Amino acid sequence: MKDALTIHRALLERETVHEIVRLPIAIANADQLPKALGLPASRCLVTRVYACNDVHRGHRFLVGVIVPAGVRPPTERIRLAVGARLIRPARPDLVNTVTAYAAGLVCPLLLPESMPLLIDEETVGGLPVDDVVYTATGEASTALGIRALDLFALSGAKPVDLATGADQIRSTEVARKV
Repeated sequence: MKDALTIHRALLERETVHEIVRLPIAIANADQLPKALGLPASRCLVTRVYACNDVHRGHRFLVGVIVPAGVRPPTERIRLAVGARLIRPARPDLVNTVTAYAAGLVCPLLLPESMPLLIDEETVGGLPVDDVVYTATGEASTALGIRALDLFALSGAKPVDLATGADQIRSTEVARKV
């Protein structure tokens, strides 16, 4: 499994300024980063992984989507962006196998080239490029701090309009209603 040390070494090879942060509490998923770090959700990015069936029957693939912590993008927008026939959140065992990260703690770096990676345009445009953002490292006790511009560039994520206003659901809002 990939972990903070794997990410750290890869970023050192690229001479990219970054920081591996030890979290004061262990987290079960990347949506818990804002609470663990005491930061707004907009500065903590989550990589959600979805299983897709291509328009050609039988061809399956995974797609990753980078969004702020707590945001669940509309799957229909993702489906249209990647040209899939069907889409659903990927099973944890599949995420673990394909990405080599613990499910729920996927870092948007060092993902397989065969896995398309999208990022919400609003996320890209909403953060100053020199701001530091935080993301999961595959481990429950660490986070990666990196300039937003470096993360966007190194991840190779394609900016896509995922915002639909009322259709976009924050998991924290759903939890409060339940």
